[in-house]
Amino acid sequence: MMKPSALKKGDIVGVVSPASPPKEQQLKKGIAYLESLGLQVQVGKSVYEKNGYLAGTDEQRAGDINAFFANPNVKGIICACGGYGTARMADLLDYELIKDNPKIFWGYSDITFLHTAISQKTGLITFHGPMLSSDIGKDDVKEQTKQSFQQLFTPQPTYYTDQITPLQIIEQGEVSGQLIGGNLTLLASSLGTEFEVDTKGKILFIEDIEEEPYSIDRMMTQLKLAGKFEDAAGIMLCDFHKCEPLKKENSLSLEEALLQPLKGLKKPIMKGFLIGHCSPQIAVPVGAYATMSTYERMVELEAGVKVD
Repeated sequence: MMKPSALKKGDIVGVVSPASPPKEQQLKKGIAYLESLGLQVQVGKSVYEKNGYLAGTDEQRAGDINAFFANPNVKGIICACGGYGTARMADLLDYELIKDNPKIFWGYSDITFLHTAISQKTGLITFHGPMLSSDIGKDDVKEQTKQSFQQLFTPQPTYYTDQITPLQIIEQGEVSGQLIGGNLTLLASSLGTEFEVDTKGKILFIEDIEEEPYSIDRMMTQLKLAGKFEDAAGIMLCDFHKCEPLKKENSLSLEEALLQPLKGLKKPIMKGFLIGHCSPQIAVPVGAYATMSTYERMVELEAGVKVD
């Protein structure tokens, strides 16, 4: 895996909207936060475009990302928000360009499809973390969420322990491997494409939002039947925000929908991580080497950036 270079004060970062357009006022607050960290900000041409639920055409959105990867003065690319439609432009990205010009790429939710695609095609470590409009620009954003950006400036490992949130052990064990994953809906939608998520020997983390248990069950079963859980070295069940059943008397519980497809796996499985559509939110480097231990109730992640 390739590590992008760490940021330093004065660096330029580009802002993109690979999926839906952001809320303008919240994006401005998010940009102001980046500037408070000593960064200069360039906004992509299509960020405020509106094409149905998309921020411009597929070509426009992909063009912003390609342009920022091609620009040697831009040291990182931060997503404004998620939404819908990222996968539509995944085949329009120039992966040779990205591989030859590795730099920070940061986002989550619908952006999961690009984390998976970039990882599969280039080996570049990317970052699953809070975005400018949908997280940082909110009035009630937690300081711990903001602090996630510090891992872009200093190469240091991240430790997720029981002290952050109580972790529930589903299956005991200790393993090491690359971290891969993100939003369950997007991981499932990658199956059968050239960007299909590869979990073999890796630690898989999954999260989602506003999906009822029947939908969670369907997607978990899809990953199971595709061999993704069997291939994985370990599994982290993260935040599933507002995924409780609306009609509880006619539904599996969220826990049943999550755990039944994992039954019988003899590998470490833990749940309860504040990764995903939650507040606070802990950012993690996708593709970085990780160690997961249920005995120590901890996941240790190596630094996602390097110092040149």
